[in-house]
This record gives sequence, structure tokens and C-alpha cells, in this order.
Amino acid sequence: MRHWRKYLLMNHRASIFARIRNRLWQMKRRRRFARAVAHVHGSGFIVPKGEVLAIVLVRDGAYYLDAFFEYYKSLGIRYFAFIDNGSTDGTIARIKAEEGCVIDRAVLPLAQYEDLMRAYPAQTYGKNRWCLYVDMDEQFDFEGRKTLGLPALIGYLESRGETALMGQMLEMFPPTPLYVVKDLSFAQSLNKFVHYDISTVACFDYHSPDIEFNAMLRGNRLSSDKLQFKFGGVRGKVFGEACCLTKHPLIFNGPDVVPAPHPHLSQNVVVSDFSAVIRHYKFAGNVAARDAATAGSGDLAHGEDQARLEVLNAQSALTLHSDAAQEWAGIEPLYEAGFLTASDHYRRFLKDRAA
Repeated sequence: MRHWRKYLLMNHRASIFARIRNRLWQMKRRRRFARAVAHVHGSGFIVPKGEVLAIVLVRDGAYYLDAFFEYYKSLGIRYFAFIDNGSTDGTIARIKAEEGCVIDRAVLPLAQYEDLMRAYPAQTYGKNRWCLYVDMDEQFDFEGRKTLGLPALIGYLESRGETALMGQMLEMFPPTPLYVVKDLSFAQSLNKFVHYDISTVACFDYHSPDIEFNAMLRGNRLSSDKLQFKFGGVRGKVFGEACCLTKHPLIFNGPDVVPAPHPHLSQNVVVSDFSAVIRHYKFAGNVAARDAATAGSGDLAHGEDQARLEVLNAQSALTLHSDAAQEWAGIEPLYEAGFLTASDHYRRFLKDRAA
């Protein structure tokens, strides 16, 4: 019995020391980020009440920017907060040419500081505002976008006291081998990448203990028990990636919310009863060159860029297209397939607003 008590005491002390070390490391990490972050553009940037702030982490994103701005401005976004991770192409100049933008820069390893980079714009410019987290190669879409738009979506969430909307990433690809389209502009790629494959998506209950980061989700409340986290998909099928497809792209950054402690989620949010889709164009442009650059930098901890690059180099005519591919036909087929979660309440809300 004495030995058992001694063992428990030693473990308790080790746990205390581990927590102290982690706290000190976090303090050091935050101090380094605070010293590194620099304001680049957008003096006096203020997001008016009622507007949605798009938050974008970017590095060398000039390839995407024209089509990116066109899409999100058509969505009704007028304010953009960019956190730049060390662009060396024309990214900064292109953003400066667009109205309603602010740029801050933090040139630090993404694997160690991504949470702080994503949180900084929300806490600096987006407090008590709706924030839309998007990447340069993503298009956020939802039922009712073309008819009533973003104001109706925000109105629905606010009417129910909800502070987050789940989104599922849908990997888009062309019907041809990737090398055939690698020289297309991003705008051209959007027209060519019209297929997807959800035949191998793995689904888990939102609070499943099998989700690696489930502890970070415990403070989140759900408006529907049908919401699921999804993993894999065509990238798992072709490259063996266990990538998470689920995000909380749209959040209200209220006093208790922790924005983006993980690239795919925020904490202490009330998640709405339906899900949006995020069309993802990761394979637009020269994906092999991009993966070679990130793999060489060692910035990404998960190593998926290196694993993907090995497959791309081994198969010069690699295609993501197969007999399981489907052509984009809007939101409804994704509801029917169970990839997205539909809401009768939301549909009635849209119908009433349109009347």
C-alpha cells in the first residue's frame, strides 16, 4: 500500500511539473509572437457593427487573390483581416490595392504559432463581431446564399442564440490528371475543378472520444445531435491523409469565445443545427511545387505535404478522378448523401424571409 501511495504521489508531482513547464512554454511562445507581429497596412481599421470580418492566414497567395476577392465580395464581405506569414510574391501589394483590408505580419514557424496567428485578427479587429475564417483556396457556401445571402444566415444564427456554423470541406478536382491543369490561373481552375468524391469519408459524432482533439470541443454546445466531424475523403483515398474535413468557419467572437485555438475549430461556441460547405481547391495550380516548398521549410508539423509530394512525384499522370467522382450540382445532393446536415428550421426561416 505504501508503494502504491508513493507511486501516486510521484505521478501527481510529475503532473504538476508538466503543467508548470507547459505554462512557462506557453508564456514564452506568446511573448515571442507579440514581439514578432507587425502591422503592415490598414491604419485605423475598424469593422462596423453588423459587418462580417473575413480572417485570412496567407503566405504567397497572389495566385488566388483576384478570384478570392471577387467571390467573397459577392458574398457581401467588405472587411478583410490578413495575417501574413512571410509572403515574398505580390501578395502584400495586391491586398493593399483592395479596399477594406488590414494586414499584419508574423514570420514564425506555422507549426508552432498557427493558433496565435489565427486568433490575433479576431482579437484585434473582430471582438463582438461575426468572423469568417477562410483560406485562400476555399469558397464558403451555404443554402440560401444566392437568394437571401449572408445577412439571412447571420439573422438565423442570432435569432437562435447560436455563435458558430459548422462547415464541411469538399475537395474539388478536375476530370483530368493534375499535370494537365497545373498552369491554369485560379479563376480558370474554379471552372475546371467541378468534381468531388465523398465515397470514403469517415464520420464521427461531434463529441466522439475517437477524435484526437475532442478535449478542445467539450465546451461547445450543439443545436443538433446530427452534426458530425468528418475525416479523409479523396485525399485519404489517394494520398493516405487522415485530414480533418470539418471546420467552424463562421463564429461570433463574443466575450467567452476562444477563436481558432486549432485550425478547424473555436471554443465555447453554440453550433447551429445545419452545416455549410467549403469548396476546397487545394490542387489548383502547381501543387507539387507548393508542397515541395512547404516540405523543405519544415513549417508544417503533420508532414502531409511531404507524403503528398512523394505520391505526386511517383505518379506523373496522377488524377483524383475515378468512377466515384460526382459533378458539383449544388447543396442539395450533399444533404441527400449525408455529407452536409440539413435543418427544417433553417429552411422555414429562409422561406419566411423570402415571402
